[in-house]
Amino acid sequence: MRGLISRTWQWSFKNPPAAIWPILADTARFNEAGGLPRHEITEIAGPDGVVSYYGRAKVGIFELRWQDQPVNWVSDQFLEHNRAFTSGPLSYLGARLALALDAAGVGSTATYTLSAAPRNWLGRLALATKFFTAAGTTFERLAREADDFASGARDTPFTYDAPAPSNETRIRVTRLVAEIEATPNGHGLAARLADLVLTAQEVDLWHVRPLALARQWKVPERHAIELCLQAVKAGLLELRWDLLCPRCRVSKAWSGSLDRLPTGAHCGSCNIAYDRDFARNVEAGFRPAAAIRPLESGEYCMWGPMSVPHVKAQIHLEPGERRALPGTLPPGPYRLRTLEPGDAVDVEYDGGVFPALVIAGEDICVGDNSTADNLAFENQSPRARVAIIESRHWVADCLTADRVTALQTFRDLFSDDVLRPGDEVAIGRITLLFSDLKASTALYEQIGDAAAYHLVRAHFAFMAEIIRNHDGAIVKTIGDAVMAAFARPEDGLLAALEIQRSIADWNARNRGGDAMPIVIKLGLHQGASIAVTLNDRLDYFGSTVNLAARLQGQSGGGEIVLSREIAEDPALAPHLAGLELRHDRAVLKGFDLATDFYRLQV
Repeated sequence: MRGLISRTWQWSFKNPPAAIWPILADTARFNEAGGLPRHEITEIAGPDGVVSYYGRAKVGIFELRWQDQPVNWVSDQFLEHNRAFTSGPLSYLGARLALALDAAGVGSTATYTLSAAPRNWLGRLALATKFFTAAGTTFERLAREADDFASGARDTPFTYDAPAPSNETRIRVTRLVAEIEATPNGHGLAARLADLVLTAQEVDLWHVRPLALARQWKVPERHAIELCLQAVKAGLLELRWDLLCPRCRVSKAWSGSLDRLPTGAHCGSCNIAYDRDFARNVEAGFRPAAAIRPLESGEYCMWGPMSVPHVKAQIHLEPGERRALPGTLPPGPYRLRTLEPGDAVDVEYDGGVFPALVIAGEDICVGDNSTADNLAFENQSPRARVAIIESRHWVADCLTADRVTALQTFRDLFSDDVLRPGDEVAIGRITLLFSDLKASTALYEQIGDAAAYHLVRAHFAFMAEIIRNHDGAIVKTIGDAVMAAFARPEDGLLAALEIQRSIADWNARNRGGDAMPIVIKLGLHQGASIAVTLNDRLDYFGSTVNLAARLQGQSGGGEIVLSREIAEDPALAPHLAGLELRHDRAVLKGFDLATDFYRLQV
């Protein structure tokens, strides 16, 4: 390339590549902290379905335009990114980062190469004077801060000067923090959240994920979720429902409320259409309220490895090209595919030699790889392709719609956030708990309607507290009965166990004189369901609901009747260990065949 100039820097880190990679490979964060401008990306699909990516940014007096090449990388090993400019002082800009264990096998060494070619005399002047010097100074600072952060010596990866809020905003935020903490949902975390909103890098605020906050702050997930929900109600955050692409796992459509949530979307980056799935790709996302911290539109880097952390390797291959690159992956489920729309192959990797990814025409095949420490790629097709190895584990910190809508706090604070009339959303799995009182008619006759009514209402509060503490929500009450929902079966089982184990003490505190004790019948089941809006609230329908209700009807009181799907779930085995399960079988109302279930006496 005419006029190409390169400079290389080398750094030593106290921490291994696995600790340094997530920081330096977070190119959006790196670029923002380095003072680079935001840019806009335009995605244009060609006749063959391949998407080209064009960028545009304003830097001083210069209007920069370029074609963005997809980044090449292997996690924990290297990344390289190239841009071809059509306007501005440069014609080309490329960067390559390589990480390796140091000689002692404890820390790591990094080699960073920046290459550029001038497009005109302004580019030649910039490259001949301070372009590389200024870049090197910035890179040195960011590398040193990255190592300190990985060592635990910094609270944030990079130094960043957030826009200073006005005095009015500071006063308002102080008031909002107090307002949030005055509720049961603050958990002493509101000031920490407010500090994040006011001081964090923008890349941390585009998608504030409560599950990530819980992990970083070392607090229970429910506390972080409830905090963010209450912050929306107070006006510190905004809630939006994101529809994530199943390939790149980036939000390509969103809505401020469930009743405007589209049934599907198109991802311009992957050039695919996809449907919504409440339990998988509809995410409850949060960001600062615009009146508190407005976020400008634009990208700092679309293609960074940490923007799509499930992608462990992404490699450009020319027709007929083979590449064997250093890299290892942990055992687990993976998918082999290309960046371009097309075929994919799922593999279960149990260690050893990772299979080669072979692009054979429009098909993806598994090939032989001779080296355990390498990842192998081959393109047998007649056109250039980008090969991808991705983990099939879903977004680790994604707060899916089925989970958040099954929380009591969401239903208390956002009772009006419902699906539009007639809309139905399939949920792959939900756990439902039904309860009723044994001999409630006799209770009313013994102590009178008014006293019995108050006792039943008090028992609702007793159950609601336990259900909330186990990340569930009361969907509705029907007479003396409760229907509750849980996103995870272990939460439903633990709630049911606590209800039955605690009801005797509750009776001792709440029933008066010779009043008969409250005896609760419980039924628990998990399975697929349909979410709908009924009587202005989110509700569930389908055979899973019907079976859970019928199981409760089989209870004699003081026990939990479990469906076979609950009792035989391997994830629940630790919670059932040491407990006596008695198998039973009956024909339940509304079901043609006899149903197996289990009685759990607590």
